[in-house]
Amino acid sequence: MEDLFAALRPEREDYGDGAVLFPGLADGTALLRKIKTVLERAPLRHLTTPGGHRMSVAMSNCGPLGWVSDRRGYRYSPSDPESGEQWPVMPELFKVFAAETAARAGFSGFEPDACLINQYAPGTSLSPHQDADECDMRWPIVSVSLGVPATYQLYGDKRGGKPKLIRLMHGDVFVLGGKARRFFHGIKKLETGDHPETGCYRYNLTFRRARP
Repeated sequence: MEDLFAALRPEREDYGDGAVLFPGLADGTALLRKIKTVLERAPLRHLTTPGGHRMSVAMSNCGPLGWVSDRRGYRYSPSDPESGEQWPVMPELFKVFAAETAARAGFSGFEPDACLINQYAPGTSLSPHQDADECDMRWPIVSVSLGVPATYQLYGDKRGGKPKLIRLMHGDVFVLGGKARRFFHGIKKLETGDHPETGCYRYNLTFRRARP
């Protein structure tokens, strides 16, 4: 039923402090084609937390830097630890789209040097967390949702309390900048669903500026 009313959704929804949702802004088909190309060179994998726990969400990276995690901690690396090779080049489409979307949200000059590619299977989730491994927190994070819908949890600058629940549909783009850049956020357990382009999965592109 939600898809029937997609055309009635607003062009943007402001959640305050630099948190902005752009419903249906992304061309999901074009982005998914580029994701497939990246994953042929750097396949999805399940990383391990510093505590030794296997992450339920599969992921990969593209760009000059990629986000990795193992028993040594969370960090950005120029090379894929599984292959030893540099991460695939970030597609120009990705860079241009992320920069233009950031500018729409009021953050001009954004040039991402890392793009995380996450794949959510039914039943997987992302616990509330801050993205704080980047050198300069003045730059926003641009996040694109593709495939099966998900429920985004937006907290404040503390993990606890009652979050705002935001339904993310295929093609939605969420920007965290300004004060909201440090807000805790997460994804509730993904419901079973089916999308014509991704099947039962949800893909998420997260664009970041990791270096100064």
